[in-house]
Amino acid sequence: MKTGSRIAIATAMVLLLTAYFLPLWEITLSAPQYPEGLSMDIWLNGITGNVLQINGLNHYIGMQHIDPQNFAEFKIAPYVFGLLILIGSVVSVKGSRKLLIGLLALMIVFAAAGFIDFYLWEYNYGHNLDPHAAIKVEGMYYQPPLIGYKQLLNFLAGSFPATGGC
Repeated sequence: MKTGSRIAIATAMVLLLTAYFLPLWEITLSAPQYPEGLSMDIWLNGITGNVLQINGLNHYIGMQHIDPQNFAEFKIAPYVFGLLILIGSVVSVKGSRKLLIGLLALMIVFAAAGFIDFYLWEYNYGHNLDPHAAIKVEGMYYQPPLIGYKQLLNFLAGSFPATGGC
């Protein structure tokens, strides 16, 4: 591999390392009664932001309580990212094309698995509602979009990569 390619791989690994210090994903909610909006930042190992307020609102429509302790992904992801960074660092030092192909395959599989898992998480929270909820709208589900915006009653939900996920 050429020196420029090896430097590009090393740079990509440094950027991947920022996932330990910056949020990966952000889900936002805006509505007339919340002009400043509500947001949840999803990190490699947890969730921050207006989680308590969002849980309070979700209670009325029968959504499950969002608790980072309930997600095994937050325990596993730091190790997966670390493994990818380690392999990428070895690739940049050794310059092996075979290792590079293996790294790219692992990254594609991990990214696909992550998006599928995130979609299923959103689907579960948005569709498996408590039948005894205070607010019920026939045929309405509250799954936020995987990427982009979606109107959910009077809330506009947005879901996009955050600083560490770009």
